[in-house]
Order: sequence, then C-alpha cells, then structure tokens
Amino acid sequence: MRKILNIAHVYMIVGLVSGLYYREMTKLTGFTGDTQLGVVHTHLLALGMLFFLVVLALEKLFALTSVRLFGWFFWVYNAGLTVTVLMMTLHGTLTVLGKPSGEAIAIVSGLGHVLLTVGLILLFVTLGKRIPARSASAGEPATAGTPQHAAR
Repeated sequence: MRKILNIAHVYMIVGLVSGLYYREMTKLTGFTGDTQLGVVHTHLLALGMLFFLVVLALEKLFALTSVRLFGWFFWVYNAGLTVTVLMMTLHGTLTVLGKPSGEAIAIVSGLGHVLLTVGLILLFVTLGKRIPARSASAGEPATAGTPQHAAR
C-alpha cells in the first residue's frame, strides 16, 4: 500500500511543478496562445495523484496487490502516463517556443495512450479477480436467480 501512496505523492509534486513550469514558461516568452502545457498539470493530478488515491482505497477494500497482475498494471500504467505527459510537455514547450513538433512526438504520445489503455484493462482484470461475480446476501444462496436454481 505504501508504494501506491508514494506514487500518488510523486504525481502530486510533479503535477504542481508542471503547473509552475507552464506559468513561468509562457510568462517568460510572452506566449498567449493555446498549448498542451496548460493541461499537463491536470493530467498529472487527475490521472496520477487522484487515480492512485482511488487505487489505494480499492487496495484497502480488495487487496489488489495479492493478484500477480497488479504489478503489471502498476508498471504499464505508470509507463503510459509518463510517456504521455513527457510528450505533452515536449509538444507544449515547442509550441510556446514557436517550433514545429514533428510526427515522432505524436507517434510516441500514441504509444503512451496505448500503454495507459493496457494498464486500465489490467486494473479491471485485477479487480475482477478480487471481487466475486455474485455475493450471497442475508442468508440467500449464491445461486439464487440462476436457471439451475429455478429448475429445482
């Protein structure tokens, strides 16, 4: 659980620093247009800090780290978010400096989004392994409502 809290904390710090970078970079250059730098900090705070705080709560409830896939989710998702945010920062910085960003940045950013998607799939598979498909409520058998139970 400490690893999840620590990564949420790291994303909080980097998110706040990226907001400062955006403000100072645009102020220093006199840039007033749209740039991806303006949303880097929100991506880090929402997809990083807040997301991992939710994962921390899910870990507390369902012991997600007991599933082997959790490690895969953790590293793939973090790699995806890191690549995505780095490409956004690079593209935004080049925009502020008035330089073209090129096709390579878009391709690598797309790879980051693919990794994020794979990470989310791994999280849902992990959750599925820890949450029973059907739970018994108040003494009701787990098979209630199934066709086999109705036929008896």
